[in-house]
Amino acid sequence: MISDKIAVMDKQYRPELFEDKIYRMWERSGAFAPAKKGKSYCIIMPPPNANDPLHVGHAMFVTVEDIFIRYQRMLGKSVLWLPGTDHAGIETQYVFEKNLKKEGKSRFDFDRETLYKMIWDYVQENSGAAISQMKKLGASADWSRQKFTLDKDIVELVTDTFIKLYQDGLVYKDLKLVNFCTKCGTAFSNLEVRHKETKASLYYLRYGPFTLATVRPETKFGDAAVAVHPKDKRYQQYIGKEIEVEGLLGKFKIKVIGDEYVDPEFGTGVVKVTPAHDQNDFEAGKRHGLEIKQVIGFDGRLNEKTGPYQGLKVLQAREKVVEDLKKKGLIEKIDENYQHSAGVCYRCGTTIEPLPLSQFFIKVKPLTEMVLQALKEKKVKIYGSGHEKILKHWLKNLYDWNISRQIVWGIRIPVWYKSGEKREFVVCKECPGKGYVQETDTFDTWFSSAQWPVITLRSGLRVREGRTLLDQ
Repeated sequence: MISDKIAVMDKQYRPELFEDKIYRMWERSGAFAPAKKGKSYCIIMPPPNANDPLHVGHAMFVTVEDIFIRYQRMLGKSVLWLPGTDHAGIETQYVFEKNLKKEGKSRFDFDRETLYKMIWDYVQENSGAAISQMKKLGASADWSRQKFTLDKDIVELVTDTFIKLYQDGLVYKDLKLVNFCTKCGTAFSNLEVRHKETKASLYYLRYGPFTLATVRPETKFGDAAVAVHPKDKRYQQYIGKEIEVEGLLGKFKIKVIGDEYVDPEFGTGVVKVTPAHDQNDFEAGKRHGLEIKQVIGFDGRLNEKTGPYQGLKVLQAREKVVEDLKKKGLIEKIDENYQHSAGVCYRCGTTIEPLPLSQFFIKVKPLTEMVLQALKEKKVKIYGSGHEKILKHWLKNLYDWNISRQIVWGIRIPVWYKSGEKREFVVCKECPGKGYVQETDTFDTWFSSAQWPVITLRSGLRVREGRTLLDQ
């Protein structure tokens, strides 16, 4: 007998009634786990920041990767889409500090351990949002393998990598000029500095027998030499001699050097050399054995070496220095329409200060040479016309990588010093003995992120039928 009842269809589809239920059913069935048979196919999900909800860029990559993953499953492959979240280093600490500021507090109100615990709790409270959103998008990732960049096993593997690099002679500590953000309170790599064209004043200063041009008169207290091009006939007779200069803190003597980095066409062809506050000057200073005299502190203020200007912020000091130089008749002219490139912090937009700081660096050349060789031998295929050429150019022009960051939120560098000693150190996971203190700097978040594809697969490997995913 046919029922005379007719099912009534809802006028509107209500996804909230079905999609979560369907997704839970997929998860319970193991549909997202790698199959026991078939050729391996794996995508390591670029981990979104654990402290924030997703943005539209995340939604795009989740959708695109999910398409790849589902297609490969349909081909019968053993597919793993490994998800995770990123502690995001300075980005997370910056967001957390903005919240502290709303409460009338700052990072300086807390000791290291307390601040770390507060950020950890904040991240744990917020990390679920991104995961929930990815599930709402239908991402067919194997959530049983979900990782966080500060999971204990991940931290251990990252630490192992650093120790191995050090043992292989690829890590060293050195005093170099770094890109320092005085607001974030940390150094950044070259890739994290944004450069923007800006209009500035170019000051022509009377400097003994010379007139020289500079955009940074406030750093003159750290000048270690005056430089000219060795082939510039206008000034060759001065090279190697000392000149007497009238300064804001009194008269002083300074050496004239010849160096090919000087552009004879810039300004008057004479430049002041301030090794502590300019990268080119720092390199010239090393070549000529010049003193590194830091006059701007890590707080962005002029220090005790600047006399009455001590405590002034950089722009305040510049204004005051220019005013006083004018009074003494030491400014010849000012070009107020000078265009130059200024580096700013990618995170907060503060002007980057080149400052001397002892940091840990990775020697990149031995590593990039291996990549270039792999490209040459076609072991790595780069898709997209012209992109391999761009990659090669980038690899050939890299500087050694500064991996030290002066922040709390991250993986602490496994280096230990004898109390009161900062030159001699021991590299190891645990404290080597009584009287040792650990390095306070943390790793650049990209030091762990760069290892993500390897450490996530090495961490907690599961054996299936006598083989691991890496063995397939």
